[in-house]
Amino acid sequence: MILGVDEAGRGPVLGPLVVAGVAVESDVALRHLNVRDSKKLSPEKREALAPEIEKCATWDLLVIPAEEIDMMRAEMSLNDFEAKLFAQLIERLHPETAYVDAADVDEIEFKRCVQRELRFAVEVVSQHNADELFPVVSAASILAKVRRDREMRVIEEEIGDTIGSGYSSDPDTIAFLEKWIKKKGTLPPHTRASWDTARRLLAESRIRKLDEFGGRS
Repeated sequence: MILGVDEAGRGPVLGPLVVAGVAVESDVALRHLNVRDSKKLSPEKREALAPEIEKCATWDLLVIPAEEIDMMRAEMSLNDFEAKLFAQLIERLHPETAYVDAADVDEIEFKRCVQRELRFAVEVVSQHNADELFPVVSAASILAKVRRDREMRVIEEEIGDTIGSGYSSDPDTIAFLEKWIKKKGTLPPHTRASWDTARRLLAESRIRKLDEFGGRS
């Protein structure tokens, strides 16, 4: 059996990290579905493909909330944390070969990081852009992205405001964070407090308040 592992939501300041694993005896069915890197598909196409992937594969997901990401980042690098999560799915699905999208600039080092976390022997193929090279990783990429998009919609409903994609490059996300911090003086739920963007927005808000206080004195 072969397994593909990929993530969605590594970089955002808001929302969870989702890691998906898709295992098949052969990737023929996935090739027939014409699966591709999730970033190159529309949300509608990803949503349509996800149940088809689930029908023809064994799959599993890990959803890591922002609070846990912050806690783990205090103990290890994001690359090491991701390697640990990838290894968890490899152990759960127990393939002969696991294809992983390398999170480290050094593909071989990321492979070693994953293998150090495993308690059984498995061939690990670690490559950059694996979601473009291997259909089984493309399929994992799609499941991870679909689940993260759903998680973000749940968060948006919980908060009752437009939150955007969660990425620092998204004006809607930054506008939401700035508005929340201005009103409450703290970061909203589901924010990765260890991210530079979150720290910067908090610091800027405090400076503005000090300036306003100084202007009134």
